[in-house]
Amino acid sequence: MKKILLPIIISLLMSSPAILNAQKTAEGTVYVDNNNNGELDGNEERLFGVAVSNGSDVVKTNEDGEYSIQINEDDATIFVIKPAGYRLPVNELNQPQFYYIHTPDGSPELEFDGVEPTGPLPEAINFPLLEDVQKNEFSVLLFGDPQPYTEREVEYFDKDIVSELEGTEEYEFGITLGDIVGDDLDLFQPYIESVSKIGLPWFHVYGNHDMNFDANSDSLADETFEATFGPPTYSFNHGNAHFIVLDDVVYPREDGESGYIGGFTDKQFEFIKNDLEYVSEDQLVVIAFHIPIFMPDGWGRTFRIENRDRLFDLLKKYPNTLTLSAHTHIQKFHFFDDKDEWKRLEPHIHYNVGTTNGDWWSGQVDERGIPPTLMRDGTPNGYAMLNIEGNEYTIDYKVADKPEDYRLSKWGPEIVPQDSWHGAELYVNYFLGNEYTEVEFRVQNEWESWRPMNKVEEQDPHVTKLRQKWDTADELPEEGRRPSNPIQSSHLWKAGVPNNLPLGEHTIEIRVTDMFGRTFTDEFKYEIVEPNQ
Repeated sequence: MKKILLPIIISLLMSSPAILNAQKTAEGTVYVDNNNNGELDGNEERLFGVAVSNGSDVVKTNEDGEYSIQINEDDATIFVIKPAGYRLPVNELNQPQFYYIHTPDGSPELEFDGVEPTGPLPEAINFPLLEDVQKNEFSVLLFGDPQPYTEREVEYFDKDIVSELEGTEEYEFGITLGDIVGDDLDLFQPYIESVSKIGLPWFHVYGNHDMNFDANSDSLADETFEATFGPPTYSFNHGNAHFIVLDDVVYPREDGESGYIGGFTDKQFEFIKNDLEYVSEDQLVVIAFHIPIFMPDGWGRTFRIENRDRLFDLLKKYPNTLTLSAHTHIQKFHFFDDKDEWKRLEPHIHYNVGTTNGDWWSGQVDERGIPPTLMRDGTPNGYAMLNIEGNEYTIDYKVADKPEDYRLSKWGPEIVPQDSWHGAELYVNYFLGNEYTEVEFRVQNEWESWRPMNKVEEQDPHVTKLRQKWDTADELPEEGRRPSNPIQSSHLWKAGVPNNLPLGEHTIEIRVTDMFGRTFTDEFKYEIVEPNQ
């Protein structure tokens, strides 16, 4: 056997000197930074069994807390995969510090600055962790697409979203699901300064409006993002949940078409496979990226289906999974089953999160100086909360500048003629609704039993009215921008407004039972009047 293998090995060594020379070994220690000084002191505990990755391979520290991993000499990022029960150090702007970028010559010259030259590989790349209370019940903030195109829009974001969350103690950390800014990467800094006011560690997903469009390869399109936020693909543990953050923006495309498309690279799949080897099957696996893995209606092919199938194959042994995205500027749940190559009996849930900037900060500004920015499906702008207990979860959505119990909008008449042939209709838009949601109604003091409302795929009347206001105006308002056209909403219900009741005011009670079994109620008031003769 040795006589056969030795010539092959010698041949590989002689034929691939460039490959061998490009490989170096990164080494270091993962430790508990008791005094939070960022230095490995002699009395500090070294941590055994902590995962460290180069974005492809994943290794674990030995009994002395030491790791060793091969990297590409010219361009590499090494990061620690935080275990549960620990916190990551953060900088003065609450950005988690868990990675080291090794780019000896720095990023190529681009319109927006990338990574500065890092020089030779350090002798040791150590990762400090901070001890924390193990929490199996916690909540996470989810932001979709802040996407400011100007500093004024950063101010909108700051006033409308950040201001009501400053100093909150209800959440463990936050994640922005891409499109952090709108093409102007100089706005990364004012955005960071704004979101840091919340006071939580904040993770970031790479979006298609966060890239260097003048880059000539996909590997270089994230240089400014990387310099600002760190690696676009990484993972960490919190409680009994394992979070994987992925760059799913492929630019330029590889199929001859222009622009970008959603998908993953072979290197990312290698990382996911190696990462999941250290994730137990009883954990909740949450994967966050920017472009959704379903095809939004009317958008064409926006994600490489073969990549989704490959991801599902890697997740098939995990009974508790959730994927998150943004990008569409609507809010939608999508359920994948066997016809989508999902390998488990229970559907896989993908949550496409409503955005913080709504409909791109459109509409006429209100008394606060902020546009109403209602999304095309009738979802107001706001943010989501992922509430985790063990390996299970629920999701909430908070509308900006509204009470916490504002979960749905209603549209119906103020008055209806008694016994009219052409009855009016009541619409209910439950912002977190889907095919597993039940919406019922009854007339207070008139009906004892609840009756179902019909789930419909129609345009939300609120959105239609806003657009008509702009299109029928004689002149444009002094401030504001025309909103986008309405689309069919995936979370809209309607029913006829009863008019065969006594004259006077009536109250319609509304009851929503959501996919998590939670029940919410609301009311709609209207008046029945004498019909015109």
